[in-house]
Amino acid sequence: MILATIDATPSNPDGTLCVVHPNRTIVALPPEGFIDSSRSLREALDNWSITERFLKEVHSALVRGETNGLDIIAAQDCSFSAPLPRSWGFLDGSAFIQHVKLARKARGADLPAELESVPLMYQGVSDNLLGPHDDIPLRDITDGLDFESEIGVIVDSVPRGTTAKEAGKHVKLVVLLNDISLRSLIPREVGTGFGFVQSKPPSAFAPFAVTPDELGAAWKDGRLHLPVKTTLNGEIIGSPNAGEMFFSFNQLIEHAVATRSLSAGTIIGSGTVSNEDSHVGSGCLAERRMLEQIASGSVTTPWLTEGDTVSISVHQDGVDLFGTINQTVRKI
Repeated sequence: MILATIDATPSNPDGTLCVVHPNRTIVALPPEGFIDSSRSLREALDNWSITERFLKEVHSALVRGETNGLDIIAAQDCSFSAPLPRSWGFLDGSAFIQHVKLARKARGADLPAELESVPLMYQGVSDNLLGPHDDIPLRDITDGLDFESEIGVIVDSVPRGTTAKEAGKHVKLVVLLNDISLRSLIPREVGTGFGFVQSKPPSAFAPFAVTPDELGAAWKDGRLHLPVKTTLNGEIIGSPNAGEMFFSFNQLIEHAVATRSLSAGTIIGSGTVSNEDSHVGSGCLAERRMLEQIASGSVTTPWLTEGDTVSISVHQDGVDLFGTINQTVRKI
């Protein structure tokens, strides 16, 4: 099943939930009675054990071509928002430890003692999330604006103390995101001993949220085993495979609920997709700069600037699974 959100506005901040045909060309608004109780994905997730059944019925009807009684809209005519324009929480991990290793090596620092036993995770912005074609705001060129190509999951209500073995059943949707970072602001914030605030503005999301079963064999062991392709101004920056996560989403969830429960609709991010084979490229400019620093002792890749265009996508058998994130940097 493929879901999306359209027409999120200040007066309708959660937008309107819709079901997407597998070919991604049309969407259907759920029947009127359903919308009365769950007009948004955020509301639907609060009652997922009930709403999932109705959404699957709409999805099945689309697959069979039985569209009578459904409000059908061409996807090209839709104004897609993030699947969840706002959520109760966004927890972003750093599950690709190759990225951590490169970062430490580039600055001559030791690896964390718990690198392979305790996931890194921070609590990020969970509202005002950007849609797939929203501009990336540039405040100042000195901020070090960067993209981060990531996979994420959306969970239902997860009790405190849930183990990795139990966590998989709580993953309801898989998403693609651009975790926007202001690299020049990070060292000061990390150095305070607290965490990211100014250096981590709202992330952007691809339009389609996909149930794990829709991904087939590519979804295995709490990981998406497909490459994530990123281009900058038409140049391929990288296509690292997301299946190389050291910590699975199940493990990230277990880490997150050690001392708290998670509300339905919480988003868990993977961190920048990164592979040991540097020939597949990178999921962010910071990693490309790390590799330059390690190889030659100097950096040549600049941060993002006004007018740059970033595209992020995941394809399977020729299908653009999540829809493409395609954003342009705009000065604010």
